[in-house]
Amino acid sequence: MTKKTKGSQSRGDEASANRPRCRWCRRVLTNRSGPGRPKVFCSQACRQWDWVSRQRARELQISENELVVARRELDRLYDDLYVLSCAIEDTDRELGAGRPTVASLQEALRWLLDAARPLHNRTVAPHRDSP
Repeated sequence: MTKKTKGSQSRGDEASANRPRCRWCRRVLTNRSGPGRPKVFCSQACRQWDWVSRQRARELQISENELVVARRELDRLYDDLYVLSCAIEDTDRELGAGRPTVASLQEALRWLLDAARPLHNRTVAPHRDSP
């Protein structure tokens, strides 16, 4: 485990923060050596969805800084953020309550991880029209 000082990042966080990401899904791109253009997408599907989204944005006359999001997806994101916020508050309260036991710290850590996983695993899925 890497010890972090306030305001610093661990080596793993720093390495992935500085690596290029897919323009569509934001996954970290694999390192590539050799000639040619730098990789911009992680897959052909991401390249295609990026192209489709740019065409659709042009049709809707929205700028590159605007985004159309399904209400359901936005609600899911807000729900997951609320759960994570509650987990952080509970953990802060547990840490501030004198001398917490190992069991209570493990439970707080599990609660934090369970609350963070849906956000960590979230990907941007393109809207699929119903037939």
